[in-house]
Amino acid sequence: MTIHGELLRHLMRHWTTGVTIVTSNHNGNYHGMTVNSFCSLSINPALITVTLANTTRTHHLVLNSNVFGVTILSTDQQELADRFSGKIPEEEDRFKKVEFFTLTTGAPLIAGGLAHLDCRVAQTISLPESTLFIGEVMAGQRIEDDRPLVYFNRSYHRLEQ
Repeated sequence: MTIHGELLRHLMRHWTTGVTIVTSNHNGNYHGMTVNSFCSLSINPALITVTLANTTRTHHLVLNSNVFGVTILSTDQQELADRFSGKIPEEEDRFKKVEFFTLTTGAPLIAGGLAHLDCRVAQTISLPESTLFIGEVMAGQRIEDDRPLVYFNRSYHRLEQ
C-alpha cells in the first residue's frame, strides 16, 4: 500500500529544488507554469523529464504541440515564479509584459533565466492526474550567473555564496 498524496506532499517540502518555468506554444497560444517536478534523465541522449497536471493549459499545449521549453530561474525571478505558479489564473495571459525568445522548436523561453532547455516530446507516460513528459533536448543555453532561485518548505530562498 502506498502513502496518501498529502503525506508525500508534506514530505517533499523538505527536498530543496530549483525553480523552473515550463512553457509551450501551439498555434500562437503561449502558456507556462512554475514547475519543480523537473530533472535530467539521460546525458546521451540528452533527455529531461517534467510532470504536468492533466487539467492545466500548459499540459494541453505540450500534448498538442509536442514541444516545451524549460527556463531555470535566477534569484531575481521570484516574481515570475509567482506569476506562473497560478497567481495569474490559468485562462489569463501569463506572458503579458514578459520578455521571451525561442531557440529551435518554437517553445518560448523566459529571458533572464540561468539556463534554457528547448525540448521535443520523446515520450509521455500517463498518470492518474498528471503526465510525465520525457523531452529530448534539442537546444540549450546558459548565462554566466550561478544564483539560482531555490524552493524549500513552501518558500523561495537564495543560496549564500
